Amino acid sequence: MKEKHKVTEQGRQIHDRDPETHGINHGRETDFELERYKYILQQIHTSNDNVHKYLALFQTLITAIIGGGILIFVNWKNLNIRADIVRASIQGLIGLLIILASFVVISVIGGIFSWLDYRREEVKLLKDIGKPEIRKMPTLRNCWRWFETYVVLFIIVSVLAIIIFVEGQILPLVK
Repeated sequence: MKEKHKVTEQGRQIHDRDPETHGINHGRETDFELERYKYILQQIHTSNDNVHKYLALFQTLITAIIGGGILIFVNWKNLNIRADIVRASIQGLIGLLIILASFVVISVIGGIFSWLDYRREEVKLLKDIGKPEIRKMPTLRNCWRWFETYVVLFIIVSVLAIIIFVEGQILPLVK
């Protein structure tokens, strides 16, 4: 491998590999690029982990909201609660469910855009150090392959099903 030596204006010696061999720079630039690459990979990993955290949060809170709705519906006559208050309470829980789902969906979508940015930065960094064949630029066209797409679809379909069921089956029973 051919190595060239350069001397910078400050008098430091920098070693470069021959560009024909797709080598990388040595010295401070390489250390920075390596640390930047590690940081980018860590951020991509964190972005992936956050989706699981949001899904766990959603599952926990939806269980509590549905449990509260069932508790109100089953015990409203025994507790002598008026029907209009029961309907308003159940609709309030549905509103809370919509807010929760909106928060989680927006958070997951925001995470997708962050992930895309970090992947683009990763590809650019790899291209800059002479390894462009390692990763390709991500595209939204591949969203059907992403776990996050199915998490968002699951949340939206679940919430819509719950709303339709409660409005069509539960609330008419509260008279």
